[in-house]
Amino acid sequence: MSSVAQTPQRPLPGAYLQTPTVGRYQTSPANPLFSRAPAGLQQPNRSVQISSKAVTQPSQQSGQPNQNGQFEARSATETVNPITRASKSINETLDQELRYPELDTYLGQGVSSEYDISAKSAWAPFQKIKMYPIPDRIFEQYNRAQVSTMMGLFAEFNHAWITIDNACYIWDYTHPNPELIGFEEQQNSITAVRLVVPRPGVFVPSVTHLLVVATTAEIILVGLGAEASASGGMKVSLYQTRMSIQVRGMDINVIEGSPVSGRIFFAGKSDNDVYELTYQQEEKWFQNRCGRINHTATGISTLTPSFRFAQRQSAEYTIQMVVDDSRNLMYTLSSVSTLRVFHMKPNARLDLVITKTLNDLLNNIGHLTSPTDLISKSMQIVSISPTSAREASKIHLMMTTSTGCRLFMSATTSYGYVINDPSNAPTSMQLQHIKFPPSDSSTSQVNQQQPPAPSTGNVQALSTSSKSLITTRTSSRYSPGYFFCFVSREPQSQTDMLFMSAPDAGRIARPSEPPSTSRYFELGLWLNLGSRAEDIGLASPQFSASSTPTGFANELAVQYDKPTTEIAVLTNTGIHTLRRRRLVDMFASAIQTGGGSGGLEAEVKKFIRLYGRAETAATALAVACGQGLDVTGDSRVASILEPEVLEYARTAFIDFGGKPKLNERLLVDQSLPSVDMVRPSPRHDGLAMYIARLVRSTWRALVAQEMVSSTGGLSVLPTVSLTKLRDVQRDLTKLQEFLSTNKSFIDGLAGPEALGRASTKQDEVSLQAEHRALHSLVVLISSIIEGIAFVLTLFDERVEEIVLSLPNETRQQLRTLTYEGLFCSLSGKELAKELVKSIVDRNIANGSNVDTVAEALRRRCGSFCSAEDVIIFKAQEQLRRAAEAGSGSELGRNLLNESLRLFKQVSENLSMEQLQWAIAQYLSMDFYAGAIELALNVAKETDRGNRALSWIQEGRLVNDPRAIAFTSRKKCYDLVHQVIAALNTASRQNPDMVDGQLSPTSRRRSEAYSVIDNSEDEVFQIDLYDWYLNQGQADRLLEIQSPFIITYLERKASEDITHADLLWKYYSHWSRPHEAATVQIDLAKSSFSLSLDTRIAYLSRAKANASTYAPGFGRQTRQVLLREVSDLLDVANIQDDLLQKLKVDARIAPERKEEVLKQVDGQILGLTEIYNNYADQASYFDICILIYHAADYRNPIDVKETWQNLLEQTHQEALERKNAYPYEAIANKVRLLGTRLDLSESTFPIADLVPLLERYAFEFQKDVGPKTWVIDTFLDLQVSCEILFTVLEGMLYNDEVPFHGVNRRIIAGDMLYVAQRWYGDTARTGRVFGSEANASGVLSALGTMMGNGLGAEQVEECRELRSRIEQSLR
Repeated sequence: MSSVAQTPQRPLPGAYLQTPTVGRYQTSPANPLFSRAPAGLQQPNRSVQISSKAVTQPSQQSGQPNQNGQFEARSATETVNPITRASKSINETLDQELRYPELDTYLGQGVSSEYDISAKSAWAPFQKIKMYPIPDRIFEQYNRAQVSTMMGLFAEFNHAWITIDNACYIWDYTHPNPELIGFEEQQNSITAVRLVVPRPGVFVPSVTHLLVVATTAEIILVGLGAEASASGGMKVSLYQTRMSIQVRGMDINVIEGSPVSGRIFFAGKSDNDVYELTYQQEEKWFQNRCGRINHTATGISTLTPSFRFAQRQSAEYTIQMVVDDSRNLMYTLSSVSTLRVFHMKPNARLDLVITKTLNDLLNNIGHLTSPTDLISKSMQIVSISPTSAREASKIHLMMTTSTGCRLFMSATTSYGYVINDPSNAPTSMQLQHIKFPPSDSSTSQVNQQQPPAPSTGNVQALSTSSKSLITTRTSSRYSPGYFFCFVSREPQSQTDMLFMSAPDAGRIARPSEPPSTSRYFELGLWLNLGSRAEDIGLASPQFSASSTPTGFANELAVQYDKPTTEIAVLTNTGIHTLRRRRLVDMFASAIQTGGGSGGLEAEVKKFIRLYGRAETAATALAVACGQGLDVTGDSRVASILEPEVLEYARTAFIDFGGKPKLNERLLVDQSLPSVDMVRPSPRHDGLAMYIARLVRSTWRALVAQEMVSSTGGLSVLPTVSLTKLRDVQRDLTKLQEFLSTNKSFIDGLAGPEALGRASTKQDEVSLQAEHRALHSLVVLISSIIEGIAFVLTLFDERVEEIVLSLPNETRQQLRTLTYEGLFCSLSGKELAKELVKSIVDRNIANGSNVDTVAEALRRRCGSFCSAEDVIIFKAQEQLRRAAEAGSGSELGRNLLNESLRLFKQVSENLSMEQLQWAIAQYLSMDFYAGAIELALNVAKETDRGNRALSWIQEGRLVNDPRAIAFTSRKKCYDLVHQVIAALNTASRQNPDMVDGQLSPTSRRRSEAYSVIDNSEDEVFQIDLYDWYLNQGQADRLLEIQSPFIITYLERKASEDITHADLLWKYYSHWSRPHEAATVQIDLAKSSFSLSLDTRIAYLSRAKANASTYAPGFGRQTRQVLLREVSDLLDVANIQDDLLQKLKVDARIAPERKEEVLKQVDGQILGLTEIYNNYADQASYFDICILIYHAADYRNPIDVKETWQNLLEQTHQEALERKNAYPYEAIANKVRLLGTRLDLSESTFPIADLVPLLERYAFEFQKDVGPKTWVIDTFLDLQVSCEILFTVLEGMLYNDEVPFHGVNRRIIAGDMLYVAQRWYGDTARTGRVFGSEANASGVLSALGTMMGNGLGAEQVEECRELRSRIEQSLR
């Protein structure tokens, strides 16, 4: 609000005929209200204008965008949390590794023979771990053999088996003195043995597998249970199932099972049929517990048993069966190299869908490659290996020829589309790709033990005639492409050579040149077994990096996350165990055997050339952190921790990590800051890659899962094993230590001193970007380490009890919390803190010391349980102890004060839930002052910059970010309001005095309000005042003595009439009348919706206040204020007169009257508008005269003319009202205006009014009423007799019409009447007529009057008066 400091000089109405002056009380002129005015008052272009300041209203603030379309200027880039930036890098890396090419992309239509075979052991794809000999007890049994023996592996259990005639023996080949487990319960020679997975629900849970034993007479199902032993191996037990079928004369040689469905298939040498062994838990009608089905024969022969009394070998029979459960397909290979494809259907159905002979296959091969000796009718297909749908979309099967060629087959429908739906059967199979054997030179080098030149990584040229794999006896392929080929050089040789190859994942993953082509790079290795191979098997789970073909074969992604693949090869002398060597193992071994700094540098450069700098940096970092593994001399797989190796790996990471690069294509975008145009170095990418691979299996996994326990209760289990979490934490801790130790050598971590090495501005910006990226990863490492520590701590507790104690919302958040969310998101951190609090609460409830528990948590996971959290726990414990001691005791109050002190120390870290809990506890113990003090302290800490206050002061702008700060503080203030409400309730319920002393409630009330009154938080005070008003406690504001209350009310006064009223009442209450008058004046002038009466009331109060003495304000200041309020009040009164006339004016149409009254009964109008738009047009002459007076208008002609019109109008109105005495109306009007005008000489000119009234009385009211009513009217207004006598004397001497001739006696009579009154009034003072001069003048006039037609009675009175005057003059 604002007020007028000084009233400007009042101009005259009509002073400028064409340009109206600015009115002090003027608003814009309204449309003319009346169509005409009396002719005597119409003055063209004449207006009355008085200047006035209106109450200043604040400009309305809105949330509309500025001219640039923005609410406010924003920086070019948003501030990104380091952990958020790092998590983005990890996610990008994980997503990139999931885009690893699928098998079909680098095994496209065509041929290849790329192998990288090096005699250097460092680059070997596989490594021999150990050779376990066959136990002597086996040889003892073997020597007793009479008919036949066979050997094989159950590699998944680390067990081997051998059949000797009718007995089968199983042993743990990894045990130095294994126990033989024998199956000897039948008398027939064993022809085949296979381990399969049974159909679920048929056997007890302890039977995990079935040992299918085929003899010359029957097939027997033996239950097998495998479980982990105390020594770390596997313990195998055999169980009788009493299930068997007769197969006499079939000479069973092949058995295969489906791990998913539990179906068992078999075939024999007596025919080329495929059979299925069916089994069930119990016998049924017409169905035994065990049976067989012939899926290839027709008619009744499929169900009837065949009776063969002598074995005979068929010309064609099945030599291998393999099952692909991912596509519901089974493949068989016959002795004449014919491939048959069966589609497995429900209800024990098996449909033959494809038959592909060797000739068909040769025809397909002819379309892919030119003729070669390796592909001919003389070759044979020696083995087949399926490829699951998870690994490849197109490739279904790999076939190996006796010449060592690998044929990759693809099954299609009749429409040519690849089969991916297991329910659909393929209709044809086509050759997709041929992989030829490695060159002959690799074989000769192995045979002659001649090391070749150092491998450069360049693959061999395409060779289609190499005989290195002739003659291949058998082969196996395991995901994601491990190939094991057993080669016998001589037909009768008892010694096999083993060729092994594996995909070079690092080279396959790199973008190809040109991008449209991908090559199948493989690393190869020859191994001389020194004996004949009998079997091969996986001693570890099947490899898979993802569940889809894309990313499935990415060995690099899981080299730190999953155990390496191990393979067991059984020969007639023992079991050879091999391990797949990871890229990190190759790098470590290459450094270990590099031979001098030159050789080491060459190896590193080779890695960079083959795999890129980022992959090399990631691998070198892993080696430096101890990830490299190698087989030791005592056949153990151990970490490579030689200082020389670790040091050179460190050097490689630091020196060959590359540099950040400025993206010049982004330089045109000026909206990006320079650091965002920099791509971090390959060293950064390598670090991100290493971290991503370490946390790969945990990153997106849920932290916990809720399950129902066996007893029906809640069970909360980790989705990632705690052992795995500890391994990840250990590896990350090593990485953290490495980076901390070497940060001074790493560009980007070296600190500000590294900027001194920058030679250009571009280098400096690049270093800044590198530092930002690397620092983010370092922060993330710490967060992950502590996050895992927290999870380990959580599951060390009774996690079920903790989960049940959580609110439903928090519990739901825990169900969906991932490790990424825990490590990187604020919500995850907050949830973890809630869990930490629950852990502490549970331990305290169980009697543990809070310091011990909190310290243990802080030490293990500091970011989830910081020093501030420890203080919070201590404060909460103090509160609990206070509750136990009682708030009324001295100990209880001391504990409450101590808890308040501790809470205030960590106000910035208190969550809203913790604050609410503390406030509730304080209220329960009547600690009102502490509750208020804590809430105010937290509010202050949440907005240290006091942004909320500036937001309030600037009008609470919409869409302003500072509003968030106010919202945060408001939550704390709402708690204070609750405390005040509780305090008031307690005060009403308890007496103020007890035994003449203040009651405890009164003392606490005094303490609480002392905190409130002494608070310097202006935002709180504003919010408190708002709350008082909302509660209907406006009077409370009048009692407050605070500098903030006036500021608050002044700010609000311009927006709300309630606050404005409170402001002047507050000033009046505290005896500050001048300020109260100022506010009241502003209210009268304001734009609030107030009636005119209300505004006049405000002005009346303001006039009273302005007239009161106010300390601190000078006389002149008070006079200026009084002048302003008086002027405003005069105008307002005139407007009120106008309003009353308009209400009863019948000339205004009813539909227009409401609008007109609304315009007038509101804001105080300007005199110009009142005169021109209303009074002048409506012929309200009395109001016009009042306007002349208020405007100090001094044109006597206009004034006289207006008076004359007023008299005529008043007379006419009196006649219309049929008033018998119009003179009375005239007299009353004159008396009223005389009083209002204070007998002003300019607007109440007696010299003009007396003649006007005398003439009116003579012409219109002759002989009506008292003869002296005109003179009495003026005398009633205290007009002096001297003035009246002078005016009348002038009229007598002027002889004006109509007072001439005999009519002069009328004036003479009035003169006599005035003279008599004058004499009577002055005779009592001792000085007649005030002076002798006046007396002499009266005597003279009386003499003249006597000769002007006075009646006899009046003449006598005149003589008598003259006599008395003369007597008094003597």
